[in-house]
Amino acid sequence: MRSAAMIWKDQSGAVAPVMAIAMFALVGAAGLAFDYARLAGLDSELQGAADQAALAAASQLDGKSGAQTRAISAAQNLISNQARFANGGQAAAVTAPTITFYSAFSDASSTVATGDANSNYVQVSVGTKKAYYALTPIVRAVSSGDISASAVAGIGSAICKVPPVMICNPFEPLGNTDENYAFTVTRGIGLKLVTGDASVPGNFGWLESNLSPGASALAEALGYDSPPGDCLAVTGVTTKPGMTNSVFSAFNTRFDIYANGNQTCPSQDGGTCSPSTNSRKDLVCTSNNGTTCQNADGWGESPKPYRPTTVAALPSDGSLDPDMMGFPRDLCHATDTATQSCGIVGNGTWDRNAYFRVNYKWTTQSAWTTATGLGATASRYDVYNWEVAHPSVSVGGKNYGISNPQVISGKTTGFGGPATGHAGITPSAAGIDRRRISAAVLNCRALTVHGKTANAPVAKWLDVFLIEPPFDRSTGNGSNKKTYTSSNEVYVEVIGETGSAAGGATNAQVIRRDVPYLLQ
Repeated sequence: MRSAAMIWKDQSGAVAPVMAIAMFALVGAAGLAFDYARLAGLDSELQGAADQAALAAASQLDGKSGAQTRAISAAQNLISNQARFANGGQAAAVTAPTITFYSAFSDASSTVATGDANSNYVQVSVGTKKAYYALTPIVRAVSSGDISASAVAGIGSAICKVPPVMICNPFEPLGNTDENYAFTVTRGIGLKLVTGDASVPGNFGWLESNLSPGASALAEALGYDSPPGDCLAVTGVTTKPGMTNSVFSAFNTRFDIYANGNQTCPSQDGGTCSPSTNSRKDLVCTSNNGTTCQNADGWGESPKPYRPTTVAALPSDGSLDPDMMGFPRDLCHATDTATQSCGIVGNGTWDRNAYFRVNYKWTTQSAWTTATGLGATASRYDVYNWEVAHPSVSVGGKNYGISNPQVISGKTTGFGGPATGHAGITPSAAGIDRRRISAAVLNCRALTVHGKTANAPVAKWLDVFLIEPPFDRSTGNGSNKKTYTSSNEVYVEVIGETGSAAGGATNAQVIRRDVPYLLQ
């Protein structure tokens, strides 16, 4: 039997009291760790809800009517979930009671949007919740304070599968310093775009789209049905220095004019350059069978071209009518350069009566408005689409329209649709509107565009109708020479802002991609 002294000196069980005393601290630490995980879980759930709700809301910010209403609905429908574990098993749903829209947003300053059109960013703040603790009541705490979360999202947009084309804002005033200077798009007006140094209003140039250097790559981008290169940002683009007139041979394939007699332009990469279904133009082929139309040098002006001598419509008696007529320029752009009464911007007034008189033999305005159903002030693009829908029209027992070539002077043929004699050259099977392109409009004076300018803000993306192929149109020689157009000018008619109601259905070639992203 052990003596009392030995038992008193025995230390083999001394750790038990220490552990008993430490147990309170260990249980408290474990409880804190467990409940902190609950707190962090709730915070993550709320932030995730805010992030996803903001992204869902931003996906609806298309600038169209009802954008804010759709964004609010998208956010609220997305985050109607329940956080049970982190919230102590409570079933209260996460809600988004606060949604704010901004036209501009940054850490330094933000501007609240005034409506659907300028709602570019959205901030979503989810409703507050508490994390109810399971073990920390031991340390005299039963719940967290109110926890909330907020997120801001915007939408990044790009336009894809379009030629990399830019124009300098034709309405930008002298001395402008606002890179985002806005302008009102007027449907139907003609624009005389001049290629070259794209630095002043109305100048026409190219954009970078990750193309290989050189004229061939640019020709592919301008001519191919499916242009190569990257998508172009809606908000910021990079201008491409240099101007090569040779690329217009690819551009002109949209008008059924081919430099190499086939649909590849250029041929080394095998892309397709389809003509427009309606390739109505003021140029004719100097052959009655169309065979020489396979080459660009087979095209030229007709023996009696459209040559108004004053800024006015041609006489109604037809005495000065051309023997064929493409879509004419605005009257103020139609005379020789020295007597034109407008600069870059036309006024949308063009000789509609002469167009229908020459091409359809309707001799009065009432005759063609009644026959076509078009208004007296129809745009060229309206007429173009009417012709596509009515390729052959019988007038006085004879058929007219884009499907009926017109023989002039025996060996000169005018084509409204693609010419015969082009081996395998037909309009795009995909129905691409080859005479409608989208162009980025830049405020070149404010941007001081010279050569390459990176991340240039786009004032608008504009859809335009290509009126006629670039071509040297002149008469006479020496001091008697009169120039009407040159090969470095592109005449277009404004359709409207890309994707807008004013512009009508967006060009089938245009693909717009919108991707929402988080700012914070």
